[in-house]
Amino acid sequence: MRISVVHETLYTYEQPARGLIQVLRLTPRDHDGQYVRRWRIDTSVDGRLTEREDGFGNVVHWFTPDEPADALTIRVAGEVDTFETHGIVRGAVERLPDLFYLRESEFCVADTGIQGFAEAVAAAGEPSTLPLLHRLLSAVHEKVAFVRGPASQAVPAARAFEAETGNCQDVAHVFIAAARHLQIPARYVSGYRGRDDEAEGSETPHGWAEALVPDLGWVAFDPAHGTGTSEAYIRVAAGLDYLGAAPIRGSRTGGGTETLDVRLKVEQAQAARQS
Repeated sequence: MRISVVHETLYTYEQPARGLIQVLRLTPRDHDGQYVRRWRIDTSVDGRLTEREDGFGNVVHWFTPDEPADALTIRVAGEVDTFETHGIVRGAVERLPDLFYLRESEFCVADTGIQGFAEAVAAAGEPSTLPLLHRLLSAVHEKVAFVRGPASQAVPAARAFEAETGNCQDVAHVFIAAARHLQIPARYVSGYRGRDDEAEGSETPHGWAEALVPDLGWVAFDPAHGTGTSEAYIRVAAGLDYLGAAPIRGSRTGGGTETLDVRLKVEQAQAARQS
């Protein structure tokens, strides 16, 4: 499948913001499940865009405007060919040992509620890792209702678990925290998910989880939708939780109140539909 992405993030500031720095994890890398045909980042103001790689192996761009700005638009546009791998992630850049992903992180702490929940799921069936993870996927999807919302409102796993509702980041955090409590390495993934009913401006970047399965490697699970990933997904960045894979994080001096708007269009590319 060839997927086209147009993703715009629009910031407006009450006053010109100084010392603005935006850290962008917006660029996917090739692996066995995807091939990046073209990808471009543009900004509405002049500045320096520097490419680096972070400790997780994600492509990271640092953007600093040349002058104070009262508005900034970051626009991503590209096309990616995706292939069905049944959620198995192979050929991705790996910079850290697998056991690193057993670490607790700010958004993925398993409190007593999540611990008991995970242990009950583990006791309910076959103990081998893959069936256990599929049971955990279904259980989290049933327990924590997915509601669409901006990533800026993401909360720790324990709070989402208690509220029994959350955005895609929150639901993924509950899954990751539970998996780690069961001694299964797990990590957060940010990216894009195509939908047949996609309408422009109706979606935000998506988040899901990957867990380590013996003899298979990393396997992707989308707890928000209660399913594994498919060729409709573009994998962009990974981290211990949302903070390590957020599409955009930044800092600034001044500027007053900030207003944020996100516009996203993810669809099957026209050329692929005609072939």
